[in-house]
Amino acid sequence: MHPKIILISGPTASGKSKLAIDVAKKFKGEVVNADSMQVYKEIKILSARPTDTKKIKHHLYGFVSVKKKFSTGHWLKLVDKKIQGILKKNKIPIIVGGTGLYFKSLINGMAKIPVISKTTREQVMKIHSKLGNNSFYKKLISLDPECKKNLKTSDPQRMIRAYEVFLKTKKSFYQWQKETKPKYTKETFVKIALNPDRQHLHNEIVRRSKQIVNPKSILEVKKFSQLKVNKKLPANFIIGINEINDYLQNKITKEILHERVIVRTRQYAKRQFTWQRGQMQDWNLFEEVNYSKLLKKVSILLSKT
Repeated sequence: MHPKIILISGPTASGKSKLAIDVAKKFKGEVVNADSMQVYKEIKILSARPTDTKKIKHHLYGFVSVKKKFSTGHWLKLVDKKIQGILKKNKIPIIVGGTGLYFKSLINGMAKIPVISKTTREQVMKIHSKLGNNSFYKKLISLDPECKKNLKTSDPQRMIRAYEVFLKTKKSFYQWQKETKPKYTKETFVKIALNPDRQHLHNEIVRRSKQIVNPKSILEVKKFSQLKVNKKLPANFIIGINEINDYLQNKITKEILHERVIVRTRQYAKRQFTWQRGQMQDWNLFEEVNYSKLLKKVSILLSKT
């Protein structure tokens, strides 16, 4: 193989972490995390962080405090350093995860938008709070019409981001993106997207959800609660934290806890599939659910690149 960067994406519970390890063994690679929830050091079980990491070097797993805000921009800077370090060792970087924005930033680059001050950010938050989500959206697209084709009202965080960028720079967030030049050529990447049968994935989600809700994950949530993490920080949205807290407060039974975790995980997988259809049309899709056959097909692809 010529020096390449292998990208492996897929919905939760699709087996991408196992695939990344086996690909790394076969093609002399190292694994780098591209999952926004697996960066947190305090949440290992509920974020489904890989455990089989002794034989293959893993990077960017479990190193950020849940009390800190960790953005796509932070990840991109770190992953670039990891990629360069792995390539210098004549190994193959294998970037694996389910966070579409991470992959998009790596492939397309990230806009060098000027730093938005805390004052501006708080000002925009107040406007959003005062107007409400729908009226805020209407005001945003009146200022920045490009947002209409790129944003939906179901994504208030990105709406607020687009508003503060326009307020600060008088230029659309999406114009900034258009002017961005990626660091790597598109030929550098071998892009692999897992697209398993929905019923098969549902069965895997049920199996894994029942496995991860156990005394150890309950203890993990108890310790997380003691940290009193700011409710607006992303770590709070890891699937299982709120559900286990409700169970610990006797608001729900263990059976309902399992059901809610399964439902939320399925909803998350559905969003990942939606992203995949819209943003990963030029990726190599693999629908094979038999793991040995999947590994063989992926290996054939990689041997040809």
